Parts: sequence; C-alpha cells; structure tokens
Amino acid sequence: MNELGSPSPTNQDAAWQRGLIEKIALQNQKAESSKRFWKNLWRAVWVALALLLLAAIMGWLDFTRPDMKVSKGAHTAVVRLDGVIDSEGKASAEKINEGLRAAFKAPGAKGVILHCNTPGGSPVQAGQINTEMKRLRAANKDIPLVVVVDELCASGGYYAAVAAEKIYVDPASIVGSIGVIMDGFGAVGAMEKLGIERRTLTAGENKAMLDMFAPVNPKHKEYMQGMLNEVHQQFIKVVKDGRGTRIKAPDAEVFSGLVYSGERSVALGLADGFGSIDTVAREVFKAEDVVDYTHEENPFDRFAKRIGATFGKGFASAAGMDSGKVRWR
Repeated sequence: MNELGSPSPTNQDAAWQRGLIEKIALQNQKAESSKRFWKNLWRAVWVALALLLLAAIMGWLDFTRPDMKVSKGAHTAVVRLDGVIDSEGKASAEKINEGLRAAFKAPGAKGVILHCNTPGGSPVQAGQINTEMKRLRAANKDIPLVVVVDELCASGGYYAAVAAEKIYVDPASIVGSIGVIMDGFGAVGAMEKLGIERRTLTAGENKAMLDMFAPVNPKHKEYMQGMLNEVHQQFIKVVKDGRGTRIKAPDAEVFSGLVYSGERSVALGLADGFGSIDTVAREVFKAEDVVDYTHEENPFDRFAKRIGATFGKGFASAAGMDSGKVRWR
C-alpha cells in the first residue's frame, strides 16, 4: 500500500504502463512524420508545377509532336479539320490556319491536304479559314492545296472547302448543306399553364428579340429571316467563286440546304473526284510520305484559354449575349 492507501503498482503493471506510453509516443511520432512527408511532398509538387509553368512561358519546353521534329524530305502535308467549326474548339480558324501556314512553310511539302470531317459551325470561323486558304494558294502557287473529305463536309465545312484547288470525296461521304439556320424554343404556352410570369426589362425596343418566353413578334421574325437570307447569299457567292463552272446543277437544287452523297456531289460538281489522303498523296502529289501539321495546343495554352473562356462565358451569360447564334449546319 502507498501513502494514499492505494495498492502499489507491481513491476508488471509499471512495465505495461511504460510500454503503453512508448506505443502512444511512437504512433504520435509516426503521425507527425507522415504529416511532414505529405506537406513536403505537396510543397515539392507546387514548386515543380511553378517551374514547369515558367519554363513553358519562357519557351524552354518543346511540345511539338515527334513527327513534326524530324527532318522531312518530299512529303504530303496534312491539316485536319475535325469537328464543329467554333472559335473555342479544336476546329477554330486560329488553329486550322496556323496548321495550314506551317504546312506551306515546311521544306519538302509537295502539296497540302485539308482533311475535312465536320458538320459545319460558325460562319465567321469558316469564312476566316476560307480566306486564309485563298491567300496561301495565291502566295504559294507551286504547292497545291486540296480538300479530302472523310465522313462529312457540310455547311460551314463546305464553305471552307471551296477555297481549295480540288475537293476529293469518298462515294459515301456526306457533302453540301449549303444553308443557314438559327433555332430556338418557345415556352409561352407552358408558362401560362404553370402560372409563371416573365419579367424582362430592356432599353431598346428590340433588345429582347425572339425571347423564348414571349410570343413571336412578326416584325422580329421578318428581320431575322432577312438576315439569314443575307448570310445565305454570302455562302452562295463563296461557293460560286470557288467552284465556278464546275457546278452542274440549278441553283435551286444545290443551294437549298440539301446534303448529297460523295458520289452525287461529284456528279453535281460540288466535288472533283474520289480519293483519300493516301491516294491523293501517292497519285496526285507523288509524295507518299504523309506528315500531319494539325495544330495541337500544349497543356498550358489549353489551361489558360479555358480560364479565359470561363470568365468570358460568365460575362456573356450575365449580359444576355449567349443565345441565338447563327450557324451553318
């Protein structure tokens, strides 16, 4: 018994207590070590990312694809226009035109193919691609520029394609859709049934034109139809300028918005013949080696643009400017 009247701990109890204390201390030490390890690891990761970002900004890193780095002899240059033509997508005019410029500058390029697989998209972006193709052809008369259609070359895609010297298709390709569309929805009846009241304030009597929550104003509809007709005429002019006398069908048929098979498009003069990248490279350009010059953004460019696009979209949405797009589709 100790002085307080409690039983004195035996040697076995004391040893057990010491062991427990040591075990707890060891666990705490391991936890602290693990905490320091992860803290240092994350610190190292952030430092590495910062250095990598600095290197990318300073141009110390080369993100060029391996096939773009090798020394090239005689070859066929290819740029791929794939997907919807849009300023924020991989088929933007900026990316396609950059690829085309690189292809024309490449030593050894015997010809350039724009490989199209697109349903169309922005009239502005398609027009910029068309304009740059014509400029490059005029500045490089010894290097032919042709289009090879994969599955689809419709609407805005065809608008861009007609700037080429020739258009080659597969018999089953889809070509055409020379028209303009602007679509939306009307929810007036649904709002009345649900008892929902639309409250919109504007400065300018036409600011809320084609509001999906309001009945269609005949004047607004007439105005927008006139604008679509105007853009359609621009499309028709570009096609006629590009294809000229090769078009073998009446305007009412070719420019009605219809799509055609590759075989039918050749018969109508919307395309010049059948071919693929390989057959055009081998039989037309006599340069079987194919090098892809399609512009590919590095990860840092994509990250920066994504941040900018997010802020831009947020502003456009807040300002009511993110709807009612005109598309060639």
